[in-house]
Amino acid sequence: MDFNSSSPYPEGVISFLDTDLYKLTMQCAVFKYFKDVPVTYAFTNRTPEKRLSRAGYKWLQEQITKLGNISLSDEEYKFLEQQCKYLSAEYLEFLKEFRLRPREQVSITFQPIGADTGSENDLGDVQVSIAGTWSDTILYEIPLLALTSEAYFRFMDTDWDYEGQEDKAFDKGMRLLETGCILSEFGTRRRRDYHTQALVFRGLVRASREAKAKGYPGELSGTSNVHLAMRFNIPPVGTVAHEWFMGTAAIFDDYKHATEQGLRHWVGCFGSNLSIALTDTFGTPEFLNAFSLPARTTEGGVSEAALRKDDGSSKTYAELFTGVRQDSGDPKEYVKLMRRYYDSQGIKEKVIVFSDSLDVDKCLEYKKVAEENGFLPRFGVGTFLTNDFTHRTTGTKSLPLNIVIKLSSAAGRPAIKISDNIEKNTGDKELIEKVKKQIAYVENTWEEGREDARWGKEEANK
Repeated sequence: MDFNSSSPYPEGVISFLDTDLYKLTMQCAVFKYFKDVPVTYAFTNRTPEKRLSRAGYKWLQEQITKLGNISLSDEEYKFLEQQCKYLSAEYLEFLKEFRLRPREQVSITFQPIGADTGSENDLGDVQVSIAGTWSDTILYEIPLLALTSEAYFRFMDTDWDYEGQEDKAFDKGMRLLETGCILSEFGTRRRRDYHTQALVFRGLVRASREAKAKGYPGELSGTSNVHLAMRFNIPPVGTVAHEWFMGTAAIFDDYKHATEQGLRHWVGCFGSNLSIALTDTFGTPEFLNAFSLPARTTEGGVSEAALRKDDGSSKTYAELFTGVRQDSGDPKEYVKLMRRYYDSQGIKEKVIVFSDSLDVDKCLEYKKVAEENGFLPRFGVGTFLTNDFTHRTTGTKSLPLNIVIKLSSAAGRPAIKISDNIEKNTGDKELIEKVKKQIAYVENTWEEGREDARWGKEEANK
């Protein structure tokens, strides 16, 4: 944890656990099956008008280098051992000795826009790339995104303060809990900084206590940030990201069977634990083809008996998994699609976790649709909680960056994501088109899912 003379708050990434749980669960599965597979990652700024100064770039570069100094403490090890029992003992021992090596694994450059005067105030585009083995580099994504966001709001958009952040999160939490929403805080990647996220979660915890005292039907189920979960002594929440299916598909190089291979290896590692399925890596219809198959394990994985029904027959993946996560496309159409699918499988009550650019009103809207269709809705709310600010002097919205880091190759082959919304497709364009034909992918667009206006447009001064 860094403190500088100008700020009483911590700067940068303060712990190995200052990341989202799904990075640790995926690293556990990668450690089991694909430890030494070479991979690369690519950074994309979907808000390219938001650039860093040279001073901001230097700060970011310094903070990335400092990631190499972080290691898992004894307290953190014990927390994972006690609260995350699905993480294998072998993996936890590996993590105990694990170190990031950013000087070797991360490349970051600054390309000035216009004349390069050498000034600290020169504006430019920042390029970030990551390369190494999958097990060694998988943890970079979340801290690098969080640090990039922090750099922008530390050096570029600075007309803001922390005043009211805890109360604002409390008010949002109370609205959601009063109406019966079950929510988790998912805001690490695009937070303003760690202190903001800590204030927000404190506000949510306070709302949870008050809501419980008032008998409200909602529930705060936790946070994806493992360090905050440890601070507040609650289990962290999360399962898997697109990266898992992107990586396994590139490794096996067989897109017609890629989704089932990803599911099989996930189940082989975790059994029926961590069983919220992310459906949209290659489009939800393609995912559902694999979801209907009998669940299988792997050599050295969980026993086949763990995947069987009481009558001895095999559960399908759809039966085994608790539910699904909606992360792209039109959520209301997704609910209808999943209802038709589960009905065709003879399956009734399942969970849908909504996690795509949520705010309070969207949560309430999707809750109604989900419950009308017989689902148990859950909500992972991120940037709306941890990067919701207005400018002090003008009262205009201080908009977050829309930045992503995606797996770009694995085992020497491109890694791609097709998604349920064309705006979220990433990776090698030629391979994307080839795979679309192989799996008979139907193109989808959703006007409300436009990436260039995910959190609104810049306002003129009031």
